[in-house]
Order: sequence, then C-alpha cells, then structure tokens
Amino acid sequence: MQSENPELWAFLESLHLGDILSGTIAAIERFGVFVALDDGPAHPLFPGVGFIVIPDLSWRHIAAPTDVVQVGQRVSGEFLQFDTYNAEARLSLKALQPDPLQTFTGRTAVGQELRGTVEKVLPFGIIVDLGDGIAGLVSFRETHGHPAVSPLEDFEVGEEITVIVIKIDPQTRRVLLSRPQGGRHEGVVPVM
Repeated sequence: MQSENPELWAFLESLHLGDILSGTIAAIERFGVFVALDDGPAHPLFPGVGFIVIPDLSWRHIAAPTDVVQVGQRVSGEFLQFDTYNAEARLSLKALQPDPLQTFTGRTAVGQELRGTVEKVLPFGIIVDLGDGIAGLVSFRETHGHPAVSPLEDFEVGEEITVIVIKIDPQTRRVLLSRPQGGRHEGVVPVM
C-alpha cells in the first residue's frame, strides 16, 4: 500500500504519539469507528484514515459505539499509533478525557463503605456500579466468607447494596469490594 498511496503513507509517518487530530465520524462498525480526518488524504479503502477501537471511545463501559458517537459528529482524538497493516491513524477519544478511576482513588479509602447498584450477577461474584463510571467486584468467596450456594437468589440486578472497598488497583483498573459484616449500613458515604 505504501507504493500505491505515497501521500497517505507520508501523512501517517509524519504523525507523533500524542498529536491531537480532528475529524468527522465517517462510519460506525461493531469493531470500531472510522474518522475522516481534517488533515491528510482520504483512505483508498476505508471511510476514514482515522480509526478508534471500542475501548478507546470512553472510560465508561458502553453497550455500543453509538452510546458515545454518531456518524457526522465532530471529534478530536489523541494519536496512538500508525497501523501499517491497514494504513490508519489509531486514535483515542478517552485519552483526552479525565480518568474516573483517578478521581475515585483520590476520594475513596480502602475500608470505606459505599452504596452501589448491582449491575451483573456472575457465577464468581457480583459487579456493583458505584457511579461515575466505576464498577467493582464483590467475590462470592468474599461476600459470605465461603462460596455462595445460590448467588442468583441472593442478589438482583438493580438492587442497591452497601459495600466496603477492600482494594483499588490502578494498574489492573480493578476495584475489589466486600459486604459489611452483619449487613451494617451505618457510616455509609455516598459516591459523588
């Protein structure tokens, strides 16, 4: 592709990690979003030279790319890398947004009680939405001190529960939670 599209190749090679590129959402696919960049040539095969993978659209969990962007919308993203296979500029929208885990870590202490909403019930535990794009895991082993016999009977999606923060790991982006002993609710500090 380099010899067939020297202008495109030269443009992509001129980009540097951290450059901010702007453009218009040209197409939304299940695997990512194409961006027609303001600067640079058109792509010979794809709707845009810029491309954003789903995890780089937002810090928050999203069900579909359309939760964040729409075709025709103007966006700016940080340049991450030159994809030499597809001749694309890989971009990140979330790189230009504040990381909600940093904010959560700054205002939340290990041992702090919080209120959250059960988001998912899984065979190994429950995912609790703590607000502002933060979710944590209550392991069933941790919840009752031993594996739960029937976790589906114990928790319902949408139920509001009290949890205790037992670990915040910025490296793995995981928040581990437990349930208070005896179902205590005093001292609950709401997440803001």
